[in-house]
Amino acid sequence: MEGAALVVVSVLLGLLVLAALLALVTAGGRKTQGDEQMTGAGGTENQAANGEVSEKVPGPKKQKQQLRPRKDKAQQHTFTHQLLASTLKAHSGNVTCLDFSSNGKYLASCADDRTIRIWSTKDFLDREHKSLRANVELDHATLVRFSPDSRAFITCLANGETIRVFKMVKKDDGSFTFSAAPEDFPKKHKAPIINIGIAETGKFIMTASSDTNIFVWDLKGEVLSNINTNQMTNAYAAVSPCGRFVASCGFTPDVKVWEVCFSKSGDFQEVARAFDLKGHSAGVSSFSFSNDSRRMATVSKDGTWKLWDTDVEYKKQQDPYLLLTGKFEVMEPCRIALSPDARVVAISSGSNITVYNASKGEKEEEFCNVHSEAITDLAFDVNCRFLVSTGDRAIRVFHNTVGYQAVIEEMKVRLKRATNEGMKERLRQQIADSQSSLDSVYAKKD
Repeated sequence: MEGAALVVVSVLLGLLVLAALLALVTAGGRKTQGDEQMTGAGGTENQAANGEVSEKVPGPKKQKQQLRPRKDKAQQHTFTHQLLASTLKAHSGNVTCLDFSSNGKYLASCADDRTIRIWSTKDFLDREHKSLRANVELDHATLVRFSPDSRAFITCLANGETIRVFKMVKKDDGSFTFSAAPEDFPKKHKAPIINIGIAETGKFIMTASSDTNIFVWDLKGEVLSNINTNQMTNAYAAVSPCGRFVASCGFTPDVKVWEVCFSKSGDFQEVARAFDLKGHSAGVSSFSFSNDSRRMATVSKDGTWKLWDTDVEYKKQQDPYLLLTGKFEVMEPCRIALSPDARVVAISSGSNITVYNASKGEKEEEFCNVHSEAITDLAFDVNCRFLVSTGDRAIRVFHNTVGYQAVIEEMKVRLKRATNEGMKERLRQQIADSQSSLDSVYAKKD
């Protein structure tokens, strides 16, 4: 009996020992798994702190890094044409705005790469195109405009939605340094700014936003007047080259023009309604002035563009005269540029450009797929030699051959009517100069 009892006790003791061992093994396994989980979390923190990656611990951040797609560098859009004079390349981001200085020597461009570039127009026909760079700190410029003396420019800041002034200081070697004003203009617009401008008289600055507001400022950043355009939305606004008028277009089929009035002593008086351009059947997308502000061109969503005689006595209730109407293919966005001498009209529609003779309204040239994206700006230089456009990282410079041809045709008509020998000689010289410029363009391309 005692022997049997000993056997039973031994068996029980063995079972207890086995159960204890199993319990220890199970607890140890759980502890090991928990330690691995903690090591994984700790490894992720150490990786962030030390920049080291543990291949044994596939933490969630590492998996995200492995799955992140690689951004391929966008290829530059290529474009060729017989009348393409040059392509200006320096910006690493999309160019949003262009502006020629009033002396005709410089072209300013701004892009979303946080830079503003100043180009020399005399280099347009060279193989290399150098530019000077001004950096926009903590923001980027969407719009740029030269001051009347070409010694400064203003920009619209994308994030700040306000104005920053840059001064240009010429160095001994002919280059410039750029310095931003200590303070930006105060933020007044509640909607995105769509355009800015400086009066050629130097008396005021204009800013327009996409709602219905236009602000008129003095050069120190004080608001002189706030214009409500009552157009539901503004599509475009600009200061006339003569510096007297501010005009806007938008949802309505009209262009509204105001005169910014100053006293003889130079003090601001008021903004008074001047005249309207009425005739389109849909909203006006854009407009442009001639250099003397006596002509205006408008382009509308109704598929037409119009040329107007605005040299009228509006204070005597005289309305502008419609000179001609042309048709074009609408592809948004649309912009229109009237050459400074009012002889040529250029319209950008999407990424295409069409050039018309302003005296007849006939289409003379067409450039297709000029940029990889929709054209954001279109302008003639002050001497009517070039037409420039942008819609991606490049600036295209075209010869204005339509302008040369228009001068030749106009001077030949005037020559037939001229009776004074001195006048005839001047007309012959203008014809010869324009023909020489035209021949040189085609000779270089041939």
